[in-house]
Amino acid sequence: AKVAFSDSTKQMDGMVFKPEADATEPESRCRVDWDIACEAALNDHINVEYTASYAYHALFTYFDRDTVGLEGFAAFFADQSLEERTHAEEFMKYQNVRGGKVVLKPIAVPEMQFSRVDGTSDALYAFELALQLEKFVYRKLKKMHDLATESDDPQFCDEIEKYLGDQVRAIKEMATYVAQIRRVGTGHGVWDINQEFKDKMAA
Repeated sequence: AKVAFSDSTKQMDGMVFKPEADATEPESRCRVDWDIACEAALNDHINVEYTASYAYHALFTYFDRDTVGLEGFAAFFADQSLEERTHAEEFMKYQNVRGGKVVLKPIAVPEMQFSRVDGTSDALYAFELALQLEKFVYRKLKKMHDLATESDDPQFCDEIEKYLGDQVRAIKEMATYVAQIRRVGTGHGVWDINQEFKDKMAA
């Protein structure tokens, strides 16, 4: 399964903010050996992190609905959304540390369908999607690490590696939840996992 996103550009039509024609920004004084390709790749990855956060926020709102009533799942995905957004902000700060310029882009809208006809529960669907999201982010990080290596930027490699370790652990966590939900089924087992999340998020 792959993570699918629809184009969000059309939704932003008419909301373009431009500086005055004669406005200029001073060049960074801390920029040293910061490759333009790495700068662009980092901006792309900031968008990846925000997109993942947006997707997790959509999952939060679904499970928080009164017709779903799984508050533990909602709290878990709200926490995941915050974590991805925090990563985006950390990468933005790093862009500034290297003397680059943060360029934000429209966030892709995740395509989600909870009305399944194949018997798959919404909880299982959500965690299968989360698993693919974590793999997606990991592959983007790895691709950025490859670029940093090609650009002979060991410090950028070190920075990315901090997140690669967290990412593989997140993949393992999501894969474990998929296995657990498949094992317990879609009835009371899902409720038990929901209560476990509820207690964990409240701690």
